[in-house]
Amino acid sequence: MTLSLDDLLAADPVMDGHNDLLWAMRDLNGYDFAAYDVGERQTQTHTDIPRLRDGGVGAQFWSVFVPCREGERAVRSTLEQIDAAYTMIERYADQLALATSAEEVEAAWQAGRIACLMGAEGGHQIAESLAVLRMYHRLGVRYLTLTHNDNTSWADSATDEPVLGGLSDFGREVVREMNRIGMLVDLSHVSHDVMRDALDTTAAPAIFSHSSAFAVCDHPRNVPDDVLARLAGNGGTCLVTFVPRFVSQAARDWALVAQDRAAAEGIDTRDIPSLAAVERVYAQEVPAPRATLADVVAHVEHVREVAGIDHVGLGGDFDGVDVLPEGLQDVTGYPRLLAALRERGWSDQDLAKLTSRNVLRSLRDTESVARVTTD
Repeated sequence: MTLSLDDLLAADPVMDGHNDLLWAMRDLNGYDFAAYDVGERQTQTHTDIPRLRDGGVGAQFWSVFVPCREGERAVRSTLEQIDAAYTMIERYADQLALATSAEEVEAAWQAGRIACLMGAEGGHQIAESLAVLRMYHRLGVRYLTLTHNDNTSWADSATDEPVLGGLSDFGREVVREMNRIGMLVDLSHVSHDVMRDALDTTAAPAIFSHSSAFAVCDHPRNVPDDVLARLAGNGGTCLVTFVPRFVSQAARDWALVAQDRAAAEGIDTRDIPSLAAVERVYAQEVPAPRATLADVVAHVEHVREVAGIDHVGLGGDFDGVDVLPEGLQDVTGYPRLLAALRERGWSDQDLAKLTSRNVLRSLRDTESVARVTTD
């Protein structure tokens, strides 16, 4: 018998790979959860606890992100983000629970709480220090995205000019240390060559916390088919994101025009706020094409086709972008996505793997590799 979506999500809630609410709170009011109560329905963000419940989200990787422009302040700013995560979890302890393992995710579900994990979104946040990496892990961070929009000294970014052609020797050391301590290797944001080098190096599953399929939309942040195919042997999971320019080729092409305009004005196109200002001006002349839920369905199905049903998940990137696809405008959209996939023949078991079973397995297997490595 086919389950209702409510029953399916009660048994296998969404475990989303990436949400930028904490950075949005920094920009909004300096992390003042009393002034902006995410325990109530809100309108200035894509995310709050009631809407997470409506969307069937049972576990969330909160991004403890800081932009590359933070420079020498990156470690301090990351610690402030981690502190904000703890503050939020403690303030809403009746609804949220810190989770640092697959077992703790499931324990949170049993207690009726939303499991809260953390992921650091950029290798610049470790300041070229394995000790900093280890301290993040001790504080509960469970993935590191190897780069953000800029290269690090040890890994090339998808959106910067390649320098290394992949990982440096230190970059491979970072990956091996992540394996040893049990931190997921996140390959969103990195160049395609870094993806391949990391898969050559890691003994544990890799994830893409918020990336889609390059064959469907040719943004460099997306994952090429040869890399997707390798996830089957690696045990990893590609968590499909909803960012319009990553899922809609029309939106991608529009953004390229705006990017060219910015470059002609001498603007570094990796500077997100400056690029966004150019895009707002361009949108007054040519409105940006809207991405749709159907665009996201196409990416989910392509990842399934190439990587396999055991290697696809969801990483919406809510509160990390201003505009999201029609039908997925906030965190309540996951049931609509599941309904669309069910109409295309996805079984209850397929949907359960997509919502959380696959990424939970990748986390659990990463923990197992760490135990073997440290024995």
